[in-house]
Amino acid sequence: MPIPHSSPFAQRYGPVAVVAGASEGIGAAFARQLAARGLHLILVARRAHPLEALAVELRTAHGVVVRTLPCDLGGETAAGAIDDSCRGLEVGLLVYNAASASVGRFLDTPVESHLRAVAVNARGPTLLTHALGSRMAARGRGGIVLMSSLTAFQGTPFVASYGATKAFNLVLAEGLWSELKEHGVDVLACCAGATLTPGYERAASARAASRYAPKPQHPEEVVREALAALGRRPLVITGRGNRIASFVMRRMLSRRLAVITMAKEMRSRYGSSVDPST
Repeated sequence: MPIPHSSPFAQRYGPVAVVAGASEGIGAAFARQLAARGLHLILVARRAHPLEALAVELRTAHGVVVRTLPCDLGGETAAGAIDDSCRGLEVGLLVYNAASASVGRFLDTPVESHLRAVAVNARGPTLLTHALGSRMAARGRGGIVLMSSLTAFQGTPFVASYGATKAFNLVLAEGLWSELKEHGVDVLACCAGATLTPGYERAASARAASRYAPKPQHPEEVVREALAALGRRPLVITGRGNRIASFVMRRMLSRRLAVITMAKEMRSRYGSSVDPST
């Protein structure tokens, strides 16, 4: 696939980008903004219909080549299928946005849900980063964006296993930022806070977040900040309110108080789904 535009971004991270978890929300926003910058796309997610609808939109709007690969990113064969679909293509950018999360008390949630979070959120990006990152390093250019979360910075009750996997992504990306930059590959951990995605809106109760919580961002805002940070630093926390909240939680509160604060926020945001007594 030739690079359709000669922008510096497309020259460095093109001609093909893989977006894992692309069917909606932040993943779809990444796909739209990357297509607008002239990159061809391989879109991966479980649901075929929204993937294909997005592909048609991007082909029409931007004239780029878009392939879709419906697969379960928690499955044993997913990474191999994606790697096979990329053979013969010059993949210059990997965005791993796919995530699995369940909101509720750890012991009340089936262990299979926790293991799925590990498979999708930690095993998946490890396998794809290793496979596609190896080729980028051999070419001497490329980029990798691993989506993390504000829950990565401290234990977060009621999404404990999800937060643990996001901490894994954060630490993995920061380590690889140092390792791979000598090979010309930029690695970024993007820590987003509450984002107005369909998944967020499905999970949140009718209750409002506490008045101290940062305002949720739109997916397009998160992606703009992530792409602006790629190649500049190992970590971006998107949203001014999120950066302030993260600074307070990490620098001004003890870890014990930070966890207690997150528990109160989760109860405020999700209500009876995390605490039946509310």
